[in-house]
Amino acid sequence: MKKIFIISILCNFILCANAQRFEDYFEDRTLRLDYTFAGDEYLHEIYVDELVSLPHWYGRRERLAELPLRGNGQITVRSMTDSVVIYRHSFSTLFQEWLATDEAKHIQKSFENVFLVPFPKDSVEIKVELFDYHNQVVNSLTHIVDPKDILIRKAGERSVTPYDVLQQAADTSHCIHIAFVAEGYTANEMDHYLNDCRAAIGSLFRHEPFKSMQDRFNIIALKSASEDSGTSEPSKGIWRNTALGSHFDTFYSDRYLTTLHLKRLHDVLAGTPYEHIIILVNTEHYGGGGIYNSYNLSYTGGKQFLPVVVHEFGHSFGGLGDEYAYGNDDPMYFDDTEPWEPNLTTKATAFIKWENLIKEGKAGLYEGGGYLEIGVWRGCENCRMRTNEEPNFCPVCQQALTTLINFYTLKENE
Repeated sequence: MKKIFIISILCNFILCANAQRFEDYFEDRTLRLDYTFAGDEYLHEIYVDELVSLPHWYGRRERLAELPLRGNGQITVRSMTDSVVIYRHSFSTLFQEWLATDEAKHIQKSFENVFLVPFPKDSVEIKVELFDYHNQVVNSLTHIVDPKDILIRKAGERSVTPYDVLQQAADTSHCIHIAFVAEGYTANEMDHYLNDCRAAIGSLFRHEPFKSMQDRFNIIALKSASEDSGTSEPSKGIWRNTALGSHFDTFYSDRYLTTLHLKRLHDVLAGTPYEHIIILVNTEHYGGGGIYNSYNLSYTGGKQFLPVVVHEFGHSFGGLGDEYAYGNDDPMYFDDTEPWEPNLTTKATAFIKWENLIKEGKAGLYEGGGYLEIGVWRGCENCRMRTNEEPNFCPVCQQALTTLINFYTLKENE
């Protein structure tokens, strides 16, 4: 253990010693990268769709080349001037989830994906990589971006979606920006939507570690009005005209609520201070969904609204995995690969992520998680990531969330 600790200190020192200064490589703008991921279980392709310039950068300005979590995919930005890696980003996608479904064995589909990186001052090489469930690269794309390219579309400079600031961070230069987006609320229902936003904020910050670190979050609510009230329910033959085109029955699961229109989502957000996205959907039908570093959606019209929105934020912000089990079909976790999610383990490595909590008697190893009954372990009997009835995140999840919040908000010398 002492050897591991020393190596960790040395690695952190090297990362800090080689840290890139934001102002050396980037402008105070955002480069929006729009991609199409396409294929099936056997073939995966990545295509550049569009590049978009947004007025300001609301992500981190330090630890630029570090990653707090591995994710199911990564973006690496490298300077063409000195070949230095100047920014890295990790993510998960609906496309990669779909690849594990039976449908992906029989048909090819394409999915929109949007990622944000700081706007470079000079030409950069951008590499996008997708990983399988054994952490192997299954496809990658490398392309060059010239920031002076006349075909980079400018957005968010006028006709910005109106929004209210619901909470201002103590230090807006070192904070986490959250944007609520209205889905299925008509123009006449905006007061109802804002009340739902306030209820969601109140619920989130009743949970540790968010409660103790609330002043590190800046929160806005976009008033994106829909033509129709509610959302689409394909299994009932109901299709509604809404701001983001969300719907239930994703992958034919009646409670899986998502939107496939990520370009439309980010066009709605253009020009507003955002990084992490919470979409509130005006429906009484139970459901939701959360994708790491992409977005989460939650229904708002039922008694489980508040626990669901907190649970889904655990996915989309915290990269936390589901701790409940469905069975053992179509596994996403395997005994030869350690999950990247900080609250799950297959014990594929000798070191358990929350070993410190086990030694302190605050956690243990409970089999069942990641939708599997066997072969995946969680840290505690119950947690908000396991059941809506549990009021708190377990100590393992709290520790992981605290680490992540510190990564985004602490200065490198703190």
